[in-house]
Order: sequence, then structure tokens, then C-alpha cells
Amino acid sequence: MATIKAAQVKELRDKTGVGMMDAKNALVETDGDLDAAIDYLREKGVSKAAKKADRIAAEGLSNVQINGNTATIAEINSETDFVAKNEKFQTLVSNITKTLNENKPASVEEALETEMDGEKMSSVIAEATQTIGEKITLRRFANVEKTDNDVFGDYEHMGGRISVLTIVEGTDDVEIARNVAMHIAAINPQYVTRDEVPEEARENELKILTEQAKNEGKPENIVEKMVQGRLNKWLAEVSLVDQPYVKNPDLTVGQYLKENGASIKAFIRYEVGEGIEKRSEDFAAEVQSQLGKK
Repeated sequence: MATIKAAQVKELRDKTGVGMMDAKNALVETDGDLDAAIDYLREKGVSKAAKKADRIAAEGLSNVQINGNTATIAEINSETDFVAKNEKFQTLVSNITKTLNENKPASVEEALETEMDGEKMSSVIAEATQTIGEKITLRRFANVEKTDNDVFGDYEHMGGRISVLTIVEGTDDVEIARNVAMHIAAINPQYVTRDEVPEEARENELKILTEQAKNEGKPENIVEKMVQGRLNKWLAEVSLVDQPYVKNPDLTVGQYLKENGASIKAFIRYEVGEGIEKRSEDFAAEVQSQLGKK
């Protein structure tokens, strides 16, 4: 059996990011062959990643990559916000989004089969799960195209906790599109205009507002007028162009765009973890319990 030197362990750790004992054991198992040890750790990484599959990954980062007339917005999740601050994870998020932009897969399943750094994206993510020590998942993404007459705007809040991508027409000023993206990140509209609000959503809100008015004991002859007024207010609150512009509340977003000869065609807003049921237990307590195990 080959003698394993400290320099070999260090080299393997530098190449893979695994712990010292994992690196040493891999070299022992492969008789000191560095390349074989890397493969051995990759195999273990896939295995260990599978063990983490039942964990909830509701933290992480979102990211936007723009390349000419195409843009991609993506969300990659981790288990804790601590990992989201990790430079390796941030680089991984950027590289995944870039790969999605270049290859334009149609679904997450197709994306995971896409080649990235010479191997499948699923393998790259599995290796990162092993190296970083938390479940990492590609949750969602969208590839968007624009015409030469449009401009993309992107904005990332808190380093990617919230990311927004806008498509604005009528101007080539990126700053205008980015200002609208910033507003969307802050205010979170649901639709571009009130015309986009589904009839089902309108009817549901109308029903709620009608019951509220009745419960307030308002006379029947003014309930309908009151409800319509409140419905219009709600429609303005959920519709981007009707919202007071965050940088100048004297204007609506629609008026801000019009003053600049522009209009918005579409937007996508990703907030990390939205819609995911997060773990309720205390993570610090979980770590302590793990430390207490032999």
C-alpha cells in the first residue's frame, strides 16, 4: 500500500474542497492515485448528496444574466442563508445561470442534463452539495428574449435575495428599465396592468370586499359604490403601472415610463424561498445536537 503524504492530502483538498479525513481516506482507497481519488470522492459526493434529498432547501440566491437579446433569471436554493454568503456558492449560482442562458433548456429536468464545465449540471450540483455540505437545488429559471427595439432591466436586492428582470420598449436607456426593476423588487406588483388580473381573482376580491362592507353595517344603497371604490384601489395596488413610483411617489410607474417615452412589456420577479415551507426547528439547536453525537 502506498504511503500517503501530507502534500497529497493537501492537493486533493485544494482540488475538491473536502475535509482532511475524507481526502486521506480517498487516497488510501485509491493507492495514492490523485485522479482516481477525485473520482472516488465524486462517487461519494453523489451518494452523500442523495442522503440530503429529504432536507428543505429554502434559502439561497437568485441571479440574472443578460447576453444581447437574451436574458435568464434563475433561483438556486441552499438550506441556510449562511451558505448563500459563501463565495463558492455565489460562483456556482452565477455559472449555472450563465449555462442556462447559453443553452436555453426548456425545463429544470432538461437543464440538469445540460453540460456544464465538462459534465452534467446535475453532477456539478451534486459535487457542490458534497463540498459545501448542504442540499443545493436548481429550483426554477426563465429564459427571455427581446427585440432590438426593447431593453432589459435587471436588479438584484440583497445580493440576490430578490432578483427582477424587466423588458421595456420605446427606449434604449437601460437605467429606466433598471429603475422599474428596482421598484418591482421593493413593492412586488402581481401584474403589469389591471387588465391582466384574472377574472377569478377579481371576483374573489369583490366577494371579500362586499362581505367586509356588509359587516361594517353600511346601508345597501352605498355598499356597491363603496365596494367598487375599494376594488379599484386593490387593482391599483397589484398592478405595476398604477403603483406610485418608489423613487417619486408623485408619479405612477406608468407615468414615469410615459414621461420617458417608454412602456413595460413584461417582468419576472424571483424572491428566494417564496412558496416553500421552511423548517421550523432552530438550526443552531440542530447543529448542537449533531455535535453531541458520537
